[in-house]
This record gives sequence, C-alpha cells and structure tokens, in this order.
Amino acid sequence: MNPRPASVSARPVDEYRDSIEQLLRPLAARSVEAASVPAALGRQLADDVRSPVDLPVFRNSAMDGYAVRAESVAAAPVTLRLAGIVAAGNAGQTPLPPGAAIKVMTGAPIPPGADCVVPVEDTHADDGTVTIERGRGTGEFVREAGTDVRAGDLLIDAGTMLEPRHIAALAAVGLPTVSVFSAVRAAVITTGDELVPAGSTLRPGQIYNSNGIALAAALTANGVDVVSVEHSTDDPDQFRKLLGAATDSADVVFTSGGVSKGDFEVVKDVLAPLGGLFGSVAMQPGGPQGLTVVDGVPVLSFPGNPVSTMVSFEVFARPILRRLAGLAPVDSYELPLRNEVTRSPEGKRQFLRGKLIRVQSDHLCTPEAVELVSGPGSHLVAGMAWADVLIDVPAEVTALPAGTAVRVWSL
Repeated sequence: MNPRPASVSARPVDEYRDSIEQLLRPLAARSVEAASVPAALGRQLADDVRSPVDLPVFRNSAMDGYAVRAESVAAAPVTLRLAGIVAAGNAGQTPLPPGAAIKVMTGAPIPPGADCVVPVEDTHADDGTVTIERGRGTGEFVREAGTDVRAGDLLIDAGTMLEPRHIAALAAVGLPTVSVFSAVRAAVITTGDELVPAGSTLRPGQIYNSNGIALAAALTANGVDVVSVEHSTDDPDQFRKLLGAATDSADVVFTSGGVSKGDFEVVKDVLAPLGGLFGSVAMQPGGPQGLTVVDGVPVLSFPGNPVSTMVSFEVFARPILRRLAGLAPVDSYELPLRNEVTRSPEGKRQFLRGKLIRVQSDHLCTPEAVELVSGPGSHLVAGMAWADVLIDVPAEVTALPAGTAVRVWSL
C-alpha cells in the first residue's frame, strides 16, 4: 500500500514544500557508479581522486627555443653549435654536448645536461649555429616533473561537483573513469488534448507543448537525469500507460496539467483513486497541486499553465533537487522594488517575475534594485523569459509601493 502524503488543501507554501522534501529525501541514498571522465561533467564525485602520475610527467620546455646550460650563455651574446632538435612527443634522451644548444619545442623533453631554455625570439640561427642574444638563469622556462602534482597527491576531493576545470585535470593525469554518485532520475509527463509538438501546424484550439521541454531543461540544469519526456492526451488509459513506464524507469515523476477543477482533469482522475491528494496551495501562480506515491515513486503534479508549471518547479522542487545533486543552494536576498505592485491577492503568496537593475562599480556589476517584468498571469511564458528573479510577495500583503524592500530568488 502506498504511503499517503498529507493533505494539500489550501496549505501554506512552506508547509507544502516540506511535504515534497519529505517524499524526495530518501533519494539521497544514491548508488555509486563509474562514469567516463567526459561524461562525469556535472556529476558529484563519490571518492577522493589521487593522481596516478607526476604532472608534468617529465621535465619539459615551457617555450619554443633552445635548451642550453646557463653557464654557456652567461656572457651573451654568444654563438653555440646546434646539436639537434627535439619536438614535443620525442624521447629527448640525447645528452646536450658542452658548449652546444639543442632546439626544443614547447612541451618537448629537456635534453639531459641542459638546465634552461632560451626563447627563440632571443636567438638567431645560421647554418648549424645559434647566436644567443640574451642569457638565461638555471631553471628558466623549464617545467620540472611533478611541480603541478605528484603521484599519490590528492587531486580532487570527494563530493566535488565536477566542472570543466576538474575534467581537464582528470584527463591530464590519464584517468579514463571516476566514481560518481548516481543522479536522481526523473520522468516528465505533460497532459492535454490541446498540446502539440513544436514544428506542428496549429489547428484551432491547439497550442505548442512547452512544459515538457521546460521541465526537462529545469531538471537537467539542477543535476537531474531526465530519463523520459512524454505527452498524454486527456485519455485516462493513455496516461496510465505512460505513468506505468515512468515509474518503472524514474526515481520521481513530474506531471503538468490535469490537476484543477475542470471536467477533463486526467491526472487527478487517475491518481486520486491511487491515494493522490489534490488541492490548493496558498500561492499565485501555481495554486492547484497534487502529490501521489505510485509503486514507491513520488509523483509531483503541477498545474498546466506554463508559468504555473515553472514557478511550481522553482518553489517546490528545485531546492531539494539541488541538495540531492550536491549543488549549492540558490539563496534569496532583498532588493528595493523599482515599480509598485498595485494588487496582490490577499491570503496568497504571490511570485511575480522580476528583472534585476544592475549598477557598474569598481569593475563589478551588482544588482541595486528589481523591477516587475510583464504581468502576474500564469500564461505569460514569453514575459518570463525576460525575468531573472522571482519576487516573493507575502500572503498578507495586498500592495507594495515603489522602493519597498522585497525578497527575490534567482531563476
């Protein structure tokens, strides 16, 4: 028997978010798996990684130039016999004869006996000799083995979210795979007879299905592995079939649409008999919500208007998903409101879309205020593209004059 989430009827936002976090918290017990280094980008490292090799692996040249003994060029300008050339990738084991120079390319091994490199721009080569115009001291332009990292040294800590710079280091020491925590797997199901895929010709009454793409993008951006994105009509049998496949493959399922009080609410009609509880959360947009557990898999059901779907994800799902993925939290902060809020529904926490007003100072561009973008409507998805924050208006507030300090969340 599936556990029953607590009722969602007319609940405060924070209380409902807590219910979702309780359902998703067990997903923190993730398994560890091997991932190829390129595929590990954005994944959380499960174990400390120690370098298997010295880096640099061998003593090599930092410049295109000539490997010499520093004592041979101390009285520059001086002309030396050219005793050979070493390219990157060559073994470079020919010793440097006394009073001679060996031409080396960047990254090429330093010949035994040489202790510095004279850059090519400080030289003039002519018929088997090279004139050194400027002397160099011992060690100049020579990269010693192990000066970056020694074999056995800690390279990257366990728990690190792997970014491109970490991938570069892992590849440089020759590691083909690393151990990472498995990502939370999510499935997305959008619903509604009116939705058609992008590229289709719209018939009367139809709109493009943006919610599936938008939810998948939001999940991916917050460290989740999206295993499927499907669309169901308002046919209950089709929705049941897609839901069964989703719960078989995912740790959590997200649905959009079909949760309100209309005549064709396929999500609510199918999930309520399975123990799902549907009702209103005291917020705008995104009031109609649903929570169900199907075969042990949490199903989060958001309303279908595009802005309602995205605001619901930002408010309810993103905080816990980022923690599960090991990502840094998205903190809220206060800024003065540039324009007024003339009306906010009493008793509902309103999430308006806002754009940061930034000021340039000391080479930094910092936000100094926030202004409203578009209107409060849950259908204004194009307007949301101009926003970079949500403006959090408390439930007890019905209007805000310009200049009021408001709390904002980065999108």
